[in-house]
Amino acid sequence: MSDQLEAAELKRLYEERFSGRTAYRNDVWKILTSEFFAKWIPSSAIVLDLGAGYCEFINNIRAQKKIALDLNPDASVRANSDVQLILHDCSKPWPVPDNSVDVVFTSNFLEHLFDKATVVQTAKQAFRALKPGGRMLCMGPNVRFVGGAYWDYFDHHVALTERSVSEVLEQAGFVVEQAIDRFLPYSMSEGRQPPVALLSWYLKAPLAWKIAGKQFFVVARKDER
Repeated sequence: MSDQLEAAELKRLYEERFSGRTAYRNDVWKILTSEFFAKWIPSSAIVLDLGAGYCEFINNIRAQKKIALDLNPDASVRANSDVQLILHDCSKPWPVPDNSVDVVFTSNFLEHLFDKATVVQTAKQAFRALKPGGRMLCMGPNVRFVGGAYWDYFDHHVALTERSVSEVLEQAGFVVEQAIDRFLPYSMSEGRQPPVALLSWYLKAPLAWKIAGKQFFVVARKDER
């Protein structure tokens, strides 16, 4: 299957999946970026959003330079004007210089890669692109807690937990600093839309994560050398 056909299929699939929820998702990401993820991302950072999708993270995070890497051509109309867009297969060498990025962020993306080998290659590309001391932040559904619902999405190919993600990052050369098994609830693409004001409270209540959280969050660092 060609990259062009894959990209067209991605565009159609996500248009159907996220229809009518774009504004709500963006409001959620405004809170996530400002009240949680910003603690790892100084405003002077060069940030790459891996699998940027609808660009909710990269559009809302404060950073000196923003890069969105995705195969879906829809990203070109979702990214803000201050975002550099790279339409590219993440498992192939990224058109990003070695040691040039402060933070690689990815959310609900690695499970969509076709197989474990592709996850490994993607982690190696992130390691190469990061500066010494840079970090990779990974969030995604934890199959241990999601269970069979993990496979309700046809484009989920690889089953992941915080442990397996930590392992592949360590194999790529990273040092894992934090691995949270339960963080956010599973999905914002369907079901109820709770008031976004509740999210601020939730982020400050880790005990609530143990009840409602079904996504992992892993922070890994590229050691200074």
